[in-house]
Amino acid sequence: MSRINTTALLAIAACSSVLAAFPAHAGLFDDDQARNQIAQLRDDLAAQSKKMDSDFATSARGQIDLANQIQSLKDEIARLRGQVEMQSNDIETAKKRQTDFYTDLDSRLRKLETAAQAPAAPAAPAAPAVDQAAETRDYAAALTQFKAAKYKLALASFQDFVKNHGASALAPSAQYWAASSYYQMHQYAKAAETFAKVPAAWPNDGKVPDALLGQADSLREAGKAMAARKIYASLIKQYPDSSAAKSARQRLKKK
Repeated sequence: MSRINTTALLAIAACSSVLAAFPAHAGLFDDDQARNQIAQLRDDLAAQSKKMDSDFATSARGQIDLANQIQSLKDEIARLRGQVEMQSNDIETAKKRQTDFYTDLDSRLRKLETAAQAPAAPAAPAAPAVDQAAETRDYAAALTQFKAAKYKLALASFQDFVKNHGASALAPSAQYWAASSYYQMHQYAKAAETFAKVPAAWPNDGKVPDALLGQADSLREAGKAMAARKIYASLIKQYPDSSAAKSARQRLKKK
């Protein structure tokens, strides 16, 4: 509006100057010439005013478009930051889960090495002969495959171990690692089913709490959140002092 007012004032001032000068030069121009020049001046001023108004409107639209673009960029940056934070959290969770797997793996390998070096206890007369060296060798080989991320080979090796050494004290752990192999291959339904066989077949084994945690984690990854939460709660109730129960409590705190 300030530009339009300025243009109008300029037009009035210009017209006034022409009108003031007109009497002084009346002898040089006739009436028609004076009227034509005044009309031409008015047309020129009107055209200039219209151009200035158009330029002002164009500038205003450009500023509005620029402001909209800036806001759009800010929104996009905020969205991308949110995605980065979510991905970072997922990566940290995956790293923690992988670390837990390998910590347990290394612990069990050390126990196996100690057991292999210790003298074997004499077998009961009525019990069938057990090739403990073969058991240890087969189990360690399967664990090595798992640690090398050869999950498909590890799965087959652990399944063969359970089949060939079902009476072994290592059979529950072999079943657990077979389920873990399914989990690492993202076959969560098969993982949950395989984890569940540990407490079903060996209810008193020390690996049961870890198997229940693995079963619940697999169900959660498979999209069965309610079933997973029930198993977390059952694990905490049955084995409240276990490390698996501690992990289950942390899982339940998350929505």
